[in-house]
Amino acid sequence: MRPGRRTGRRTAAVAVLALAAAGCGIRGTSVPVDAGGAPSRVSCKAPASPAPSASASSGADAGTDTGPGSQAIVYLVCGSALAQVERAVPPSKADDPRLPTARALLHELQRDPSADEEKAGFSSALPRDVKVTGPRDGDPADALRLSIRPDDLPSFALAQLVCTYGASPALGRTHAAVLGGPGDDTAHRYDCSADVLANPDIAENAGWGDPMSEEG
Repeated sequence: MRPGRRTGRRTAAVAVLALAAAGCGIRGTSVPVDAGGAPSRVSCKAPASPAPSASASSGADAGTDTGPGSQAIVYLVCGSALAQVERAVPPSKADDPRLPTARALLHELQRDPSADEEKAGFSSALPRDVKVTGPRDGDPADALRLSIRPDDLPSFALAQLVCTYGASPALGRTHAAVLGGPGDDTAHRYDCSADVLANPDIAENAGWGDPMSEEG
């Protein structure tokens, strides 16, 4: 066989294999590939927790202590997923720490990441104008009401809030959050699952959030 024919057959075989891979649903890699210039990479490795800042103390409720902070887990965006970092937040002196804690954690999600967090690739999608209040009549005792409908939040922001609230001991460490908006809509339970952490855009899917009632 002549060399030219061998080359032609090899080229045709490569083309057939490429088409077969495409037909089987094999997807191209989404990770940086070392071809050409150096790819941009982030570590998503949480830095050491800083001491409470003056802004954190000023953002706390009157019922919270502005002394040394306790460690709290908050979930920030890194790449296309969520990852946890530790923040120091003022401990609450209130008899019921749920609402002060919810407000302190929301404040942590709304403030700019530290220089070390930003360098590691962390950011937050929580709008700065969102506020949180306690349950209203007819809500479950563990419900929290936001100043905007939960489903109107950016998907990453809602996932951050749900997973941060779900990790808090003061809020029950339920790996979920019961959230409602400013209107009369029923509060819904949003679970912080592994799928939500890996794909926060799940918040855009209809059905995330189970209706809650006083009986539920």
